Amino acid sequence: MMLIEQTSVPGTALPVAEFKDHLLLGTGFTGASLQDPVLENYLRAAIAAIEARTGKVLIEKQYLWSISAWREPCRQALPLAPISAVTAVRLVDGLGVASAVSPAAYRLEQDMHRPVLWGASGSLPRIPVSGGAEIEFLAGYGPAWSDVPEDLGQAVMMLAAHYYENRNASAGETVMPFGVSSLIQRYRNVRILGGGAK
Repeated sequence: MMLIEQTSVPGTALPVAEFKDHLLLGTGFTGASLQDPVLENYLRAAIAAIEARTGKVLIEKQYLWSISAWREPCRQALPLAPISAVTAVRLVDGLGVASAVSPAAYRLEQDMHRPVLWGASGSLPRIPVSGGAEIEFLAGYGPAWSDVPEDLGQAVMMLAAHYYENRNASAGETVMPFGVSSLIQRYRNVRILGGGAK
């Protein structure tokens, strides 16, 4: 199983100006934008940490997920949420040759926690022996920062500020702050049935 992020969030989609306001950084000084790349890095780090904790993609990105078997013959829970579209499904044989699956053979059940790929005819296409399947999908709340839920956006600001203010801290001092954990708690997946597809 392998999950690859195929696109990255452009710098123009990151709330650098809002982050400056959150940090109460002064404006009007010469070279006021010199810190922008540093602030952008802290925002990206905070977004990545919150996405890892919640399984939610904040700003839209394209992913490729490779698996060796379906979890269930008729359905496959997808690893991230929210997912707006499954853009391609391919079957890969034992020699690594991929063949596209018709979009008519599957459908996406959207869900804020566990989106599911269903077989349109009652079962998903059979994966070749010693082969696998590749699923490409678009995940995220939207392409702009304004699409991110406000509480998750606030959590990003708080965590990025924590990283910024504690940038010289040792690894043992960089635990996620309680306020951030509280804000993201309702977005975290609760695994049931041993991590099954439900």
